[in-house]
Amino acid sequence: MTRRHSLAPARLDVARRPASLLAACALGLLAAACKGEPATTGGIDLSDYRARHPIVLADGTRSLDVFATGPGHLDPRQAGDIDAFMLEYRRYGRGGILMEVPQGLPPAQADAVARTAVSLLRRGTEDGVGAREIAQSPYPVAPAGLAAPIRLSFQRMQAKVADQCGLWPQDLGTSNFASDYSNRPSWNLGCATQANVAAQVADPIDLVRGRPEGRIDTVKRVRDIGQLRDGKDPSTTWRQDGTNAVKSQVSN
Repeated sequence: MTRRHSLAPARLDVARRPASLLAACALGLLAAACKGEPATTGGIDLSDYRARHPIVLADGTRSLDVFATGPGHLDPRQAGDIDAFMLEYRRYGRGGILMEVPQGLPPAQADAVARTAVSLLRRGTEDGVGAREIAQSPYPVAPAGLAAPIRLSFQRMQAKVADQCGLWPQDLGTSNFASDYSNRPSWNLGCATQANVAAQVADPIDLVRGRPEGRIDTVKRVRDIGQLRDGKDPSTTWRQDGTNAVKSQVSN
């Protein structure tokens, strides 16, 4: 009887050990679940050419070379170029226009250039750009045998590629297992496309935000709604044969 009573407490201790181990494991899991991990962010994947060569807005210089023709007048071609240049300045220009006049020419050429400059200022006034907005500055001609134009320039916002095209950080002529296994395009791929898109944008602000909606065609909308109410088809059919205007070919 004595031996049996002495073994009972030992058996109870052995039975309690698994329960205590389970409780300790549960507390450990709860503590691990409460542990906070620092916030991490992923990097930008440069496999997209738009991420490697983004289009940005920057101040740039718009310039136009005007060459003296004959005794010093503006031919129709250059007169049209000046009109377009002045219109762009009035819409997007910053500051004034700089007119650089060549200096050090022979007397005959110098007189033609001077008369061309006067004609240019007169043309600018006709286009809405006064003489006070055009600052004149001489520049030396070197070498003397080359044509020396009158240079017009002003500052405006332009769209351009952020980095320089034509850079090849990796040699494409050799095989590299690490770069080949990644299956990523070369660094310069897409840079020319982005540069062409940036050069074709007339208003760089269009790359930042969209334009507001224009006025609706009230007459056409009222007519279409009336045709729908009458059970008619409001669509139009037209054809363009290259000789007549599109408007004359539209029939309801």
